[in-house]
Amino acid sequence: MAFSKTFPKTTDKSVYPKWIEIYLDEREEKEQEENARTRNVKIMKECMDDAKIIIHDMELKRFQNDLVKVAIALFEKRASHETHHKENKAKEKFDKIR
Repeated sequence: MAFSKTFPKTTDKSVYPKWIEIYLDEREEKEQEENARTRNVKIMKECMDDAKIIIHDMELKRFQNDLVKVAIALFEKRASHETHHKENKAKEKFDKIR
């Protein structure tokens, strides 16, 4: 099933926007998923490094599960989800047709 996002398009003729649905083709969708995956792996590695620094600076005991929990908390704050990337791509396509 193709990813789609609806955007409002305003006109001079009406105060109500016309809603336009933008679809990503399979290639665009896969591209955004791969970009998100690559970025998320990079972010997770950075989060692991940051978690090590936090644990060291706070003089906490360095248990691997604690490191992973801190890294996951950081990752959840930083990582962009695939849907976000797809929405951005759809917005890009919408902006081109405006």
